[in-house]
Amino acid sequence: EYDSQSSVNTSLQSWISWFCTLPGNEFYVEVPEEFIEDDFNLTGLSSVVPYYNEALEMILDIETEEKDSQQGQEDPDEEKDLTIEPYAAMLYGLIHQRYLLTRHGQRIMAQRFAEEQFGTCPRVFCDNCPVIPCGRYDQVGKESVRLYCPSCMDLYHSPNDIHVGVDGAHFGTTYAHLMFQAFSELIPIDHTRIYEPRIFGFRINERSPSGPRMQWLRMRP
Repeated sequence: EYDSQSSVNTSLQSWISWFCTLPGNEFYVEVPEEFIEDDFNLTGLSSVVPYYNEALEMILDIETEEKDSQQGQEDPDEEKDLTIEPYAAMLYGLIHQRYLLTRHGQRIMAQRFAEEQFGTCPRVFCDNCPVIPCGRYDQVGKESVRLYCPSCMDLYHSPNDIHVGVDGAHFGTTYAHLMFQAFSELIPIDHTRIYEPRIFGFRINERSPSGPRMQWLRMRP
C-alpha cells in the first residue's frame, strides 16, 4: 500500500518540483508556471535552447498530461524524454535566471540568504557571513555556480562537490547585486578587517615578495 501511494505522489509531482529537489539543485527556487507561460518572459530563449518547444512542454508537464490521456494505448517514449531532459534543465535554468530579477524572486532569495540556506563565507574575518549563489557569466556552459560573500565581496567555490554540475548562468551575474541594492539591510556593516601578515610582530612590507597586495582596495569605505 505504501509503494502504491508513493508512486501516486511521484506521478502527481510537477517537473519543476522534481527538478528542484534533485541532489545538488537545492540552490534553485521553484519558478511559478504563470511566469513561464508568459511568452514575454521567454523572449530570445528559443534561439538558444535546442528542442525548445519539447523542453518547454516537459517543464510545464504538457507532454505528461498528453501521455496520461493516452494511457493504455502505448508506452511513453522514454528515449525521447532522455534526449529532451538536459535541454529542459538548460531552459529552466535560463528562465530561473530571469525570474530571480523579479520582485518576488528577489524577495525569496533575500529570505533564504538571511536564513543562511546557502552556507557561510569561509573567510575568518567575515564572521560566518551568509553567502549567496551567483554566476560569473550569463551564458550557459562556461562555469559552475559560485558563492558570493557581501562582506569581503569575493567569490568562492561551493564546499560541496555536488554543485560542480550546477551552471552559474542559471543564476547569472546580476540578481545577487541587485538584491543587495533592494535589501541593503542585509549587507554587513563591518567588512573592513583584513589580515596582516607579520614576522616577530612586525608587518611585512608590501614590496616584499611575501608581502600583502592591494590592501587598500578592501579598506575602502
